[in-house]
Amino acid sequence: MPDIINLTIPSEAEGERLDKWLSSCSELGLTRSVIQTRMKEQKILVNGRPVSKNEKAVAGSTVTAEIPDPVSLELVPENIPLDIVYEDEDLLVVNKPKGMVVHPAPGNYTGTLVHALLYHCGERLSGINGVIRPGIVHRIDKMTSGLLMVAKNDAAHLGLSSQIEKHSFTREYQTVCIGHMKDQSGTINAPIGRHPADRKKMAVTLKNSKPAVTHYEVIAEYKGYSHLRLRLETGRTHQIRVHLSNIGHPVLGDEVYGKPFKGIEGQCLHAWKIGFIHPIRNEYMEFTSPLPDYFEEILRKISIR
Repeated sequence: MPDIINLTIPSEAEGERLDKWLSSCSELGLTRSVIQTRMKEQKILVNGRPVSKNEKAVAGSTVTAEIPDPVSLELVPENIPLDIVYEDEDLLVVNKPKGMVVHPAPGNYTGTLVHALLYHCGERLSGINGVIRPGIVHRIDKMTSGLLMVAKNDAAHLGLSSQIEKHSFTREYQTVCIGHMKDQSGTINAPIGRHPADRKKMAVTLKNSKPAVTHYEVIAEYKGYSHLRLRLETGRTHQIRVHLSNIGHPVLGDEVYGKPFKGIEGQCLHAWKIGFIHPIRNEYMEFTSPLPDYFEEILRKISIR
């Protein structure tokens, strides 16, 4: 049977978004996205009534939350080599190769990072994101290479997720884009939401969107191309790809928001640096990943054009 937890909203939470306040409650141990899902399923009630994810907290109200029992993992671990940059009892930092899917989804039910993690870690992965995404705190696209974090327990997961939500988590990328930037450094501040005509794509739009901020710096310029370093202030789906395409400089090889580039499959985008405060030891940690071979080969090709 699922656990039923009752909470009384304190006066200091008055007016705060309910889902945000609940995500800070250690009694629940749930991320904000999971809480929103439970609200939609009417598994979280306020004074006995269903609520929306936009609901504001009212002091003195009683929140009743139904916490489901943990579901045993049904995925089969696969002995896939992992490039582990760092590991301790609470988390891992993994260097994901280009072409690997992070978690199972339609069309990719085997060979994912999750399958490899299950083999490497066994059941020592956080369960907050459910059976399909154990330990996954944040994602990068299939055709993007580079660093991402994996949580081994729920405490680490909640601590890392909180840093991402507060934009205190360092995420830097390198890419090659088409054309030359107007300025050698700058900021792209444009909201991102679902594309109005193609639901599989994202777009810069004012409708049903969220704020998105990308900072960039030009590392080098070539004939018709630029090598950029980018820092994410927010982490929207396809953020870098959408932002650069929107200003007329799509990521090289991006078949969704740009066009293919002969000699490579998918976009030239590498998550080269992450930095965060260790959620248990409370110390800042930072890791970098060298540019992979495919990226170096692209730089070589465009430098001799």
